[in-house]
Amino acid sequence: MAADATQEAFIKIWQNLEGFRNESAISTWIYRISVNTCLLHLRKPSSKKETRLTELYERATENYNTQTDQQLSKMYGCIQQLDETGKMIILMVLEGVGYEEVAEIAGITEDTLRVRIHRIKKTLSNCVQHGGI
Repeated sequence: MAADATQEAFIKIWQNLEGFRNESAISTWIYRISVNTCLLHLRKPSSKKETRLTELYERATENYNTQTDQQLSKMYGCIQQLDETGKMIILMVLEGVGYEEVAEIAGITEDTLRVRIHRIKKTLSNCVQHGGI
């Protein structure tokens, strides 16, 4: 699945390069195309996707023994329960992408982004403590 989405993203970037208006950094524009392409792939129903997610989850959790690692596992499970925009925002924040760039990619103001991040963190905290969103 990842290879398909990657190839499709590169094709879209190449096909739309003439349409880039220099209103933002090209990296932001490319990131946005990539995110949208991946989100489209995630929306497509696929048994392969379910199998792949299960395999990734099993591999990621098979070596976890400590309470901290279990909490991380719960946290990533809770992140998967967020809506697509919420997932995109929190994953970019966790990757260290700056608020200005995240806001631009999400198409919202930085103030709105800060409110969304606060709500996402609260939702994730409740999810980890009580076992679901």
